[in-house]
Amino acid sequence: MTVFIDRRDFLRKAALGAGGGALAGALPAWALPGSAGLAQGLPVLSGEDITLRIARTTMRIDGRTMRAVAVNGTVPAPLIRLREGQKVRLHVINELGEESSIHWHGLLLPFHMDGVPGVSFPGIAPRSSFTYEFPIVQAGTYWYHSHSGFQEQEGLYGPIVIDPAGADPVLSDREHVIVLSDHSPLSGQAIFAKLKQQPGYFNQQRQALDGLLAGKDQATGDRRAWGAMRMDPTDIADVTGSTYRYLVNGQGPQDNWTALFRPGERVRLRIINASAMTTFNLRIPGLPMTVVQADGLNVRPVEVDEFQFGPAETYDVVVTPGEDRAYTLVGESIDRSGMARATLAPRAGMTAAVPPLRRRPVATMKDMGMGGMDHGAMSAMDHGTMNHGAMPGMTRGNADSGGMDHSMRDFSNAPGVKKGPGVQTISPMPVDRTGEPGQGLGDVGHRVLTYRDLIALDPNPDVRAPSRQLEIHLTGNMERYMWAFDGEKLSEVTAPIAFRAGERVRVTLVNDTMMGHPIHLHGHFFELVTGHGAHSPRKHTVLVQPGGKVSWDVTANEGDWAFHCHMLYHMAAGMMQVVQVRGDGDAA
Repeated sequence: MTVFIDRRDFLRKAALGAGGGALAGALPAWALPGSAGLAQGLPVLSGEDITLRIARTTMRIDGRTMRAVAVNGTVPAPLIRLREGQKVRLHVINELGEESSIHWHGLLLPFHMDGVPGVSFPGIAPRSSFTYEFPIVQAGTYWYHSHSGFQEQEGLYGPIVIDPAGADPVLSDREHVIVLSDHSPLSGQAIFAKLKQQPGYFNQQRQALDGLLAGKDQATGDRRAWGAMRMDPTDIADVTGSTYRYLVNGQGPQDNWTALFRPGERVRLRIINASAMTTFNLRIPGLPMTVVQADGLNVRPVEVDEFQFGPAETYDVVVTPGEDRAYTLVGESIDRSGMARATLAPRAGMTAAVPPLRRRPVATMKDMGMGGMDHGAMSAMDHGTMNHGAMPGMTRGNADSGGMDHSMRDFSNAPGVKKGPGVQTISPMPVDRTGEPGQGLGDVGHRVLTYRDLIALDPNPDVRAPSRQLEIHLTGNMERYMWAFDGEKLSEVTAPIAFRAGERVRVTLVNDTMMGHPIHLHGHFFELVTGHGAHSPRKHTVLVQPGGKVSWDVTANEGDWAFHCHMLYHMAAGMMQVVQVRGDGDAA
């Protein structure tokens, strides 16, 4: 049973003497979690020796029993609470009948402890164990998950909180860890098989005749042109609320996980997107959020009303609910097919209104990689005049679809991309979209976080200019459910991406698809090129918007590191490679 202690109560009792001493014996002061939600809180593990046991189980979501993979019997897995400067040994026992693994997402550690089978270690064989051992050299909010098969989808994920060795610049009276995820009654293998057979299988929000007659979504000309290109502008998410239940700390929307507060308190929410496939739009109606940390690293406080974040990203926010009432925390899926829901309340049993799902977004020409067009040309394209020669590669003699197809698959725009059936489109004019709020959030009428809003609190440790540049295209064929980097899926790659230890490289990711991709580089933080110089935000995962591009600078850490899209089924389909970093005296 987890011991949950309110921070103000703890400090008050500590000041009184005996009471504080008794409470302090339960957990070290730095390992104290925030106050409990009404649902049973996650178990908390801390210290230098921690045992994690992986096994199959069942879990109940909104009254329905579903299969799961658990750690120590819980989904999410226990909260691991550590302190910067300590060492930790994590003894992982695999009781499954298949290989397993755990990757410590965002932690800087020796590469052979990173936990990726076939890249950094052999994996944990069925009914065997492995001990991870490494120093803790950072602080912040992180998480851990399986890197084997589809176990992450089925429940093998959990939060990590690392308290700083010194004073925490983020002041709060209490905190809650909020783990968002997605879960399905279908196995991961079954979901992947359906996507390979029929990529739009889970999309139940396609455009229909009644919508056209009602003047919703695309006009007739646009629909005809998109259809000729065999592109679906409603294909915003591969796996949707038609099969997913969206969870907060393992609880469904009807379960209504609840976190408590006292009016006037500064409450820190450590929010982790631990989903397999869901980009969430997170907001708390009526309660502004001050973002204080991104991907575990402190940023200058910025107040927003909503933010979009992809799988594997984390944000810490501080909220100060001043009223004696409940608030609804909404984690709406990007395609608006469902939501994760929780409640912040001063007392048990209180609830707040749950807003209805907003209208799902429809992809635009900008999402197709035409963001470089001037406003007049873009407007003409958006209004159905897509065959008037406004696009590069098109001529007035072309038919609608023929000219469009030629422009959308012009490999001269991406000479490093391998030609093949896995590349459906090449973005003709991709643009940097780091100053935009994210797909579907451009007109919500309130403040939405952008990457350019993030400014590192402390100067970056390496401010050297990059010595070389590398461009990588995110490619796919949504009709065949094929995903890759530069048109080559992992099974086709013959050599790793080679870096020299300590070198500075500017990497530009170009999204040639109409779907966002959260791209993660293991073992590194990279600085987003967003105009903030030495205070550029440092991240381990970046969501590259459809038809957009993102540049970041990185200092290479020696080892073999996985580099992949954190959409689980995109990675499984091939959007993954290995970054190999060697010293000057080593052969790559």
